[in-house]
Amino acid sequence: MELLEADHKASLRGQAEIWRHMFAFVDSLALKCAIELQIPDIIHSHGRSITLSQIISRIESPCPDISSLERIMRLLVRRNIFSINHPSDGGGKPLYGLTHSSRWLVNGSDSNLSALYLIETHPYLVGSWHFLSQSVKEGGMAFEKAFGSSLWDMASKDHQFNKMFNDGMACTSKMLIREMVGGYKNGFDCLRSLVDVAGGIGGMISEVVKYYPHIKGINFDLPHVIVTAPVYDGVSHIAGDMFHHIPNADALLLKWILHDWDDEACVKILINCRKAIPEKTGKIIIIDVVLQPDGNELFDDTGLAFDLQMMVNNPGGKERTELQWKKLLEEGGFPRYKIIKIPALLSIIEAYPE
Repeated sequence: MELLEADHKASLRGQAEIWRHMFAFVDSLALKCAIELQIPDIIHSHGRSITLSQIISRIESPCPDISSLERIMRLLVRRNIFSINHPSDGGGKPLYGLTHSSRWLVNGSDSNLSALYLIETHPYLVGSWHFLSQSVKEGGMAFEKAFGSSLWDMASKDHQFNKMFNDGMACTSKMLIREMVGGYKNGFDCLRSLVDVAGGIGGMISEVVKYYPHIKGINFDLPHVIVTAPVYDGVSHIAGDMFHHIPNADALLLKWILHDWDDEACVKILINCRKAIPEKTGKIIIIDVVLQPDGNELFDDTGLAFDLQMMVNNPGGKERTELQWKKLLEEGGFPRYKIIKIPALLSIIEAYPE
């Protein structure tokens, strides 16, 4: 009897787990709604916890629906995105505040992931997932099956999506450079010039140059990206294609680039990287995920999720284990490397041509 009861409980837990996965998208898109309504910013601007009425009064709309917002906040409080404090006397209105999670969604801070969150939940990137099973059956990329073109083609045609994508990639730069300064220490000290390969609108290289003003920074990307890049002190923008040529420098930076491509394409990029740096003293600085499929560290699950995101939305994109990185680097002309761990999803891989 006890075995039957235990089995029944286990079965119910299994059922509950399926329900949880079935509605996991609700958590993701409810939080997207809160970001679009700028709720983290509204609460932050008050400097303290505030009522739902105070939040709704700051939403730009002639007739916001407070009852809908209350239900959304109820779920996000349960998910520990926001906090709630009920007055002890029972007479006042509940007060909503930020948590350690929602503080990562405040615009203007150095730890702001809002723009990245919005691009990762964009209808293009989410819609392509509905074609994943078709991609498994037939081969090919789910994004192309969904929209008839690659993500990069879509970005070159859809200017709003292109801006969102570039903003999303740039928003992690301040956070990453802070961790790199602590964990990478002397990695930039001896450099006179640094090219950020496929650097988007220049957010990362501009942050590097702020900390290391002796470096001549070059932001290198496709023409439709460079045309939208703002002016930064100490940074020049160059348009081009990394598959054809990369500007020369003491070192090259590749943040979240190689995971977008299959091994063959990455080897082409790496060969061009080797041509662009000094044979004896040059190096490349890769900032990317080092996948730990069986790991139990803080970001290991996210790495596996990112691997599928790359598979669905990029031409041969994938996250790589250290052994896969080693093989790729050797084929691209970089037989020596070292991995530098920093407290972030991404690691630093420093690789050398000799």
